Amino acid sequence: MIFSELEYKRIDLEALKEELKSLTAQLVNAKTFEEAEKAFIAKEKVEGMSTGTMRTIAQIRRDIDTRDEFYDAEMAFYHQELPKLQPLRKAWTDALLASPFRKDFEKKYGSVSFINAELAARSFVPELVEDMQQENKLVSQYTKLIASAQIPFEGQVLTLSQLTPYKLSPNDEIRRAAWIAEGEWYNQHGEELDSLYDQLVKLRDGMGRKLGHANYTPLGYDHMKRNCYNAKDVDAFRKAVQKYLVPVASKVCKVQAERMGFPYPMSFADKDLAFRSGNPKPAGTPEDILNMGTTFYSELSPETKEFWAHMRDHQMMDVESKPGKASGGYCTSLYAIKSPFIFANFNGTAHDVEVITHEAGHAFAGYVNRNRIPSDTAWPSLEGCEVHSMSMEFFAEPWADGFFGTDARKFRYTHLANALTFIPYGTMVDHFQHEVYEHPEYTPEQRHQIWRDLLKVYMPWVKLDEVPFYGEGKGWQRQSHIYKRPFYYIDYCLAQTVALEFWLRIRKDQKAAFETYMKYTNLGGSMLFTDLLKAAGLNSPFDEKGMAEICAEAETFLDSYDLNGIE
Repeated sequence: MIFSELEYKRIDLEALKEELKSLTAQLVNAKTFEEAEKAFIAKEKVEGMSTGTMRTIAQIRRDIDTRDEFYDAEMAFYHQELPKLQPLRKAWTDALLASPFRKDFEKKYGSVSFINAELAARSFVPELVEDMQQENKLVSQYTKLIASAQIPFEGQVLTLSQLTPYKLSPNDEIRRAAWIAEGEWYNQHGEELDSLYDQLVKLRDGMGRKLGHANYTPLGYDHMKRNCYNAKDVDAFRKAVQKYLVPVASKVCKVQAERMGFPYPMSFADKDLAFRSGNPKPAGTPEDILNMGTTFYSELSPETKEFWAHMRDHQMMDVESKPGKASGGYCTSLYAIKSPFIFANFNGTAHDVEVITHEAGHAFAGYVNRNRIPSDTAWPSLEGCEVHSMSMEFFAEPWADGFFGTDARKFRYTHLANALTFIPYGTMVDHFQHEVYEHPEYTPEQRHQIWRDLLKVYMPWVKLDEVPFYGEGKGWQRQSHIYKRPFYYIDYCLAQTVALEFWLRIRKDQKAAFETYMKYTNLGGSMLFTDLLKAAGLNSPFDEKGMAEICAEAETFLDSYDLNGIE
């Protein structure tokens, strides 16, 4: 069955509540492990068929067109009503953790679910229900605001995603005008963006305090399932990024500025253009890209061939940008049919190919582990998931000629260069959030000042200039994760560091590297992130020596890369 044919029916919340109460009672009263396990499996199915299927269908269809009144109303319903289930879920979790059969469960299903259950148990009290409802409402307002953007440009009216190719135009006048047009739109909505975030910060700070924390950060870490490292580890990672990656990334950008004839530090409007002839672009139409995806995944391995055929045959993706569509991209899964789904916004840039590899990397991992029980161990925590996606991007490089045609050499250079410059940016996003949640009393202008200060530390290759919005230190407002998923962004940075290790391994032995990738992927979320890496024979991103090696190898590779003949 294809996605558009899936039947949607609003979750009967009253019936779901009764089922959760009944299953919790069955678990508590179980006399044997077999009885307890029966309740455990039943609860897995009940949640999977409701929030893991019907709510997910509603979200995807709302995101495909945020103007759809029916699905917009459905998501408003879920944002308001689903938090009311939390007390019942908490009761289930408490019963599971206190079960006399806990050791039996851990022996059969592993300990990760119980470790994460402990995080969930300590991150909720009934007093948070109204706060969770309000948080959902504010995040939804941000999503709809960004999706509503209609920017007049070059005789057209464009969404933010559709404007992106113009922001990468090799024509200086067009490119800089596009950045100005985008910045002006954000500034026109600046007060609303500041207000939404201010409300979110204060709301989340209050949630943390209701749980006895000094601020939101510990609760944010629990929500992100930080079950094998803490804020001190992340701080050490940020310091290693400043020590090793920022100097290499700065060198890459200096070479870029010289190649392009730009002053250094560069303007925001210039920093993303790598070549005078333009950045690498995919060869062909969106359908051509998807067809090349078929070639890539068919040739990479039997497992990826089967996966991609499933995604295409069942139309489990929506990738083209269009008016009213929510921004960004993601992979999710539909429990009832054991299938991942890819949501994206193609816009004619290299990002289109990266989506087909990045989001499909997530989807492949989900497909491989689609039958894993409990389903919350199909995928690891998010930094572990991002290893699947970012590493898959590098595995696609040997097929770059098919994806990019004559721009393949450009892509291989910029893909690595962008990975090196991304990690400092992503780390800066994380650092910014730590500062904000440690100081919830800060005004919007003080938050903008934090961003300006951090730019000097993590991105010394850009200057605060006349580009509206960006030059004023407000660029953080376009990073949706800051509004939607606090503390998520460091996951990308940790995963990119691991993906760069795969890049090193692929250069030495692509077959052996993919065997390691499959070893990692086949484990799903059955282990903690750091344990998954050990089991697959990979370095921890918290290992400073590993980062130093990656930086040295990447610097040497880019220094010796043949750019002759590329304008």
